[in-house]
Amino acid sequence: MLTRIGVIALNTYREAVRARILYGLFALAMATAGYCMIVGAYSLRSTMRVVSDLGAASISIYGIVVAVVLGASSLYRELELKTVFPILARPVRRTEYLVGKFLGTLCTLLVFIAANTGVLLMSLTAMGDGSITLVVVAFFGSITAAGVAAWRLPRLRTYVPIPWALLLAAVGALLASVAPDERRVVLAAAALTLCEVGIVVALATFFSSFTSPFLTAIFTFGVFIIGRSADTLGHLPLKFFGSFLHYAGLGLSRVVPNLMLYVPPRPLLTGEASGVDLGPYLVLCFSHAVAWSAGLLALSSVLFRRRDFL
Repeated sequence: MLTRIGVIALNTYREAVRARILYGLFALAMATAGYCMIVGAYSLRSTMRVVSDLGAASISIYGIVVAVVLGASSLYRELELKTVFPILARPVRRTEYLVGKFLGTLCTLLVFIAANTGVLLMSLTAMGDGSITLVVVAFFGSITAAGVAAWRLPRLRTYVPIPWALLLAAVGALLASVAPDERRVVLAAAALTLCEVGIVVALATFFSSFTSPFLTAIFTFGVFIIGRSADTLGHLPLKFFGSFLHYAGLGLSRVVPNLMLYVPPRPLLTGEASGVDLGPYLVLCFSHAVAWSAGLLALSSVLFRRRDFL
């Protein structure tokens, strides 16, 4: 079973990295990192903080956009091109197929987030007391190494971005030791974003199991907006909004994932919040993401098994 899921996941990843929109969003994310450096340069005393805060926000925003786009189109593309039929004609359960699609999309997002995180951390190093020459050598050296690997191993060319992105993030974290607090913010925000996009991809998989890509994107983004507002909806003042809106907001906050967990206040990320440690908080968020993703995938598999492709 795990072998079949792994094969489907790798095939999904291979198809996702060929999407042109992914490269466009990655280029836009790189441009945003440059914009963060320009804005930070205008700050006299908070340069590093501006770069880390804006950069972490951009990682979250672009990660959500990529999750919605890939999650909404991945399954439909297989159905439209009818490539799903020879796959399901083999001894592959529909549940295994959905889980493989989910993991493949999540792997693509891991590469996207890791690469953005590495670039942002290197930007922090360049803006701080780190060596700009070392940052440039590390960045273009990693790109050169990835290009050589893709040239020498043509069959594994589409998988080269996985180790390259992880290596870029690791090197960026090492170089950003000149700004430990901002490095902590960026790494924690990236980890929380990965957990959040896992839920978003699971939502997109759930909706795509029974509806079109357009409606899947609309529904997924709508649930995302509600999830980001769950705390507010759950505490609408009864005196000002009335009983109907109060209890409607309370009900919505209970039936959607609370995505506000993944955008905590800055003091928690820097370790300045009293009574809350970052490590246990990350474990809580990871458990929350796994529970919601597993539940949504279970519902998706039930609906997908009953779907008639004819």
